[in-house]
Amino acid sequence: MNSELQHTIAELKVCLLIPTYNHASFLSKVLEQSATVPIPIMVVNDGSTDNTKQIIEEFKNKNGDFPFHYIEQYPNRGKGAALKKGAALARKLGYKAIITMDSDGQHDPKDIALFVEIAILDPQAIIVGSRGFDHENMPQKNSFANRFSNFWFKLQTAIPLPDTQSGFRYYPLFVFEKKRWFTDRYNFELEILVRNVWRGVKVIDIPIHVYYPPKDIRVTHFRPFVDFARISLLNTLLTLLALIYFYPKKGLQFVINLFKRNPKKES
Repeated sequence: MNSELQHTIAELKVCLLIPTYNHASFLSKVLEQSATVPIPIMVVNDGSTDNTKQIIEEFKNKNGDFPFHYIEQYPNRGKGAALKKGAALARKLGYKAIITMDSDGQHDPKDIALFVEIAILDPQAIIVGSRGFDHENMPQKNSFANRFSNFWFKLQTAIPLPDTQSGFRYYPLFVFEKKRWFTDRYNFELEILVRNVWRGVKVIDIPIHVYYPPKDIRVTHFRPFVDFARISLLNTLLTLLALIYFYPKKGLQFVINLFKRNPKKES
C-alpha cells in the first residue's frame, strides 16, 4: 500500500462511505477494489432486499483486519438518509471527513487518491468528482438530468459546477450539521451542496474516471417521474430561498466590503 497516501488519509481522519441499496451484483467487486486503498470503509445498507448482507459477511471474513464499519436502516429510506446516518456514525467514531462513493460499480476507487490530494490542501471544502458527459453506455436521461440540475445549481448559488449529481465526493463532516434538511433521497446531494454554498463553504470539482455498465446488466433505482418531480420541487424551493435570502445577503455583503475598501475620508 502507498504509505504516503495512508499517512495523508490518517491526517485527514477520513473514511470511505458507501451507501447501498440492492446492488449486490456489484458490491463485492466495489468492496474488494476499495480495500486496495488504505482508507477505512463504512457501508450503509439502505434496506436492501437482495443478498447484500451475505456480501458484507463474506468481505468481513476475508478481510478481518481491515478497518470496516457496517450499519443498516430498514425499510429503505433513501440515499440522503443513508448519507446522513453514515455521517453521524463517522462523527461518533472520530472521523473528520468522509468520501462518498456509489455501490453500482461506476466509480474507480483509485480516484480516492485524487480527492485526498486536494483535501489535504483545503480540508474544509466540498470536493465533487466530475464525470463528464461523453462516455460509452451513459444513459441519455442521466445526461439530461445532470444538465438540468447544473443549470438550477448555478442559478441558486451563482457558481458553476459541471456535475451536481455525482455521488463521488469528499465532505468535511461539519457540512452535515444542519438542524433540519428538506430531503432524504437522491435530491439530498443537491440540497447539501446548495445550502453549504450559502453558508460560505467552498466547492471544488475534479475530473474522475467513470464506468457505465451495459444496459442489460445495469442496476438503477432512479424513477424518472417520481425522482424528477422531487428534484423539481426542491429546485423551486431553493430558488425561492436564493431570491429572498442568498442574493440579498450576498448583495449586502458586497456593499459592506465596498465601504471597508473605501472608507469615508474625514473632513
